Amino acid sequence: MYDQPRPNPSQTFMTFDRMLERVRYEGAYPTRERAAEAVHHVLAALGRQLTGDECADLAQCLPPEAALTLTAQIPDTEPLTGWGFVKDLAARTGASPAIARWDTGAVLAVIRRLAGPDLLARVIEGLPNGYALLFGQVELRRPRLLAAAA
Repeated sequence: MYDQPRPNPSQTFMTFDRMLERVRYEGAYPTRERAAEAVHHVLAALGRQLTGDECADLAQCLPPEAALTLTAQIPDTEPLTGWGFVKDLAARTGASPAIARWDTGAVLAVIRRLAGPDLLARVIEGLPNGYALLFGQVELRRPRLLAAAA
């Protein structure tokens, strides 16, 4: 079987070291180690929320070390909203929700650039409400499906 190219290849290749430097800059972290910690925590949490082609396609855009963190996760059975994602990350890391939100924003800002607009739109569409804001995007209201009156 041949490995088929994905429709939205990454626009730029970034090494893991460069990714850590970008996250360190975005998050104003004092050390690379702190940036690496944020990357691994946020990508692991995102990996528990993403499934299917979006997860695989996003992993292809990332440096191998980051892709392994994203794809090594077992998806959660209960999808989390954007705020639920931040609260879950805070609980798992022992950080405050404010620190978890800061880490999320710093990491996802870099992920947003690596993914590109088409893949990012697909990723956000596949997640519950609130993730667009975490990726630094405008959160458009999704229409609610109304149950037909019987």
